[in-house]
Amino acid sequence: MTANLAALAYVSASVLFIMALRGLSSPETARMGNVYGIAGMVIAILTTLATPGVVSYAEILAALVIGGAIGTVIAQRIEMASMPQLVAAFHSLVGLAAVLVAAAAFYNPAAYGIADAAGALKFVSRIEMSLGTVIGAITFSGSIVAFAKLQGLVSGNPVVFPGQHLLNLFLGLVIVGMGVLFTMDAVPMWFWAMAVLAFLIGFLIIIPIGGADMPVVISMLNSYSGWAAAGIGFTLENTALIVTGALVGSSGAILSYIMCKAMNRSFFSVILGGFGGDAGPAAGPAAGEKPVKAGAAEDAAFIMRNAGKVIIVPGYGMAVAQAQHALRELGDLLKTEGVEVSYAVHPVAGRMPGHMNVLLAEASVPYDEVFELDAINSEFSTTDVAFVIGANDVTNPAARDDPGSPIYGMPILDVDKARTVLFVKRSLSPGYAGVDNALFYRDNTMMLFADAKKMCDDIVKALG
Repeated sequence: MTANLAALAYVSASVLFIMALRGLSSPETARMGNVYGIAGMVIAILTTLATPGVVSYAEILAALVIGGAIGTVIAQRIEMASMPQLVAAFHSLVGLAAVLVAAAAFYNPAAYGIADAAGALKFVSRIEMSLGTVIGAITFSGSIVAFAKLQGLVSGNPVVFPGQHLLNLFLGLVIVGMGVLFTMDAVPMWFWAMAVLAFLIGFLIIIPIGGADMPVVISMLNSYSGWAAAGIGFTLENTALIVTGALVGSSGAILSYIMCKAMNRSFFSVILGGFGGDAGPAAGPAAGEKPVKAGAAEDAAFIMRNAGKVIIVPGYGMAVAQAQHALRELGDLLKTEGVEVSYAVHPVAGRMPGHMNVLLAEASVPYDEVFELDAINSEFSTTDVAFVIGANDVTNPAARDDPGSPIYGMPILDVDKARTVLFVKRSLSPGYAGVDNALFYRDNTMMLFADAKKMCDDIVKALG
């Protein structure tokens, strides 16, 4: 393949990647967005394979078959509730790939066309390789920690120790120094020292981040993986990799900003002091706690059947219980009773951006019934019933009313303004922010203590 034809193919792939991002911005066009992304990746792979310097087709084909088989098995078996940790795992692979490609290019620059006249790695390529390696290593180890926290392999609570920030700052400065030394003298010692320290700091910057900040972490690591790919793309002088990495990096950074804004937290406050962790045990209200009004499925069915307007607020509890299909059936039954039904989704509901939207789409909830916070918040004051299923921090009035609360200032769904709040939760334990929810004890709140799916199923039976 000629250079001009390869450039044209890479530009075509880049355009398809941009169209994919545009399509993924809405549930209605997300399926087509995936098709664009797949088409772009196929073109990019075929173009790379057609490059004259590529000769190891047997090894490449074996890698494609093995990787494709693993991906297919994972895609078929993974549950939607486990999607956040799967995304974190995929991010780790992108970061590791960036480090491995950088290592391969470092040891054989001539094979990648980045050697100077003396056969040594070009000066500019050293800078690009340093950035790609460091960002890739941080992405790998940070994503592994995020995966372990999300999967429950380690505690989701923040892990902090004295001098943590000073240690991170020191390591960061040392990594910069190693990068300068590698740029001046590209020897293996500086390359691997830089990579190992980057692996270490990736671990250290994620362990202090608690569960309440995990949506930001997911989008942040997504951005890191993109910049790592872009850095290696510059090293390899690969247009498609540069554009793809830049798209992922910039979109992830924008999403991180949106997530931080939705939580009223700055990016640096997340990195320097994440809050929240493991939720409490799944149990009913204990003796001596504040009095709550508890109800049963029959009570909830009666209240919602006689309502004129119901807003359903899904949260992570719905995801864990895989209650989205039962919830959609509940909504459909209410609509047959003449009840106006809509769904309210908070930007950081769940454990990753868009988690609730994906689950509702999987259950075939009509897109025109799903609204973001800004579009629906004013509706709660004229709503008969707010049906909260597994959401906690994003409905906590303390974020709006209590200046002393750790989550004060975070925009919330104003469910407490509804005439009646039906709150499905397994216990009175706080959410991932570790803040008690005053909504549980309000006069207009009825707690429905049960697994989310079981409660929805029981309400459906009562409505039938």
